Amino acid sequence: MIKGKHLIEVNDFSLEEIEDLLDFADTIIQDQSKYAGLCKGNLIATLFYEPSTRTKFSFESAALRLGAKVIGFADAMTSSVSKGESLVDTIQTISCYADLIVMRHPKEGAPRLASKYSQVPIINGGDGGHQHPTQTLTDLLTIRALKGSLSNLTIGLCGDLKFGRTTHSLTKTMLRYPDIRFIFISPEELRISEYIKEEIGRDRYEETNSLDNNIGKLDILYMTRIQKERFFSEQEYLRLKGYYILDNNKMRMAKKDMIVMHPLPRVNEIAAEVDHDDRAVYFKQARYGMYIRMALIAKMLGKGE
Repeated sequence: MIKGKHLIEVNDFSLEEIEDLLDFADTIIQDQSKYAGLCKGNLIATLFYEPSTRTKFSFESAALRLGAKVIGFADAMTSSVSKGESLVDTIQTISCYADLIVMRHPKEGAPRLASKYSQVPIINGGDGGHQHPTQTLTDLLTIRALKGSLSNLTIGLCGDLKFGRTTHSLTKTMLRYPDIRFIFISPEELRISEYIKEEIGRDRYEETNSLDNNIGKLDILYMTRIQKERFFSEQEYLRLKGYYILDNNKMRMAKKDMIVMHPLPRVNEIAAEVDHDDRAVYFKQARYGMYIRMALIAKMLGKGE
């Protein structure tokens, strides 16, 4: 269903297509060896104009586990971008060589622009503070696997909700499922964008600066990093960096079946002691990210039908 499509934001896919992807990822998890040569002969290009560990490595490991080969760059300054080549020219060139392009860019809208000039499917690996669709697909797979459903949940998003592209993507996507409520937990300066609150509707969210007073209401706590790279002022970043720190004392106030998610990397917003709590699932979440990207690559290349 999604063969040849671009993925710039999750809403580019229908709910039926998303569910099909999640189901295929579940199948891969059951027996990964069955799909080891599924994309043999295909070439995936990873164009990362911005630093990344998890997104880049999970895409590359997903492609290699499917039998595909990978080319690309992790630093745009090692490419012809350093000579002044435009994004449009880079994309038109690379799409002559690869069957699929994964792209991360610091400028919002860059992957959408790239999709207009590419001969092959583009996957947005994150653009500025805007969208991160494959992280959201990772989150959906994690929630469905560990909570059993994508409906009837209260989700707390905590930390940097203004610049956090993961929270923007996840919120917009979860709106498509029934009986979802959000509690947005952030300092005043980092509140979620007004346009997202307008899309949600006032009856489906609360806004607060207190994690302690709300953690007991949550089925899912989605922690986020205060993103240093989005701040113009070092002083402002340092002031907000330690605003929320999840530790064992806070976890004692949470439901026994609440799960703690985080897109990673973390800085100090989750204390290391929490890693030993069974409700801390952020490293499992990273592994689910590889499986959903395997499913996505295969489906976009028409190999997972």
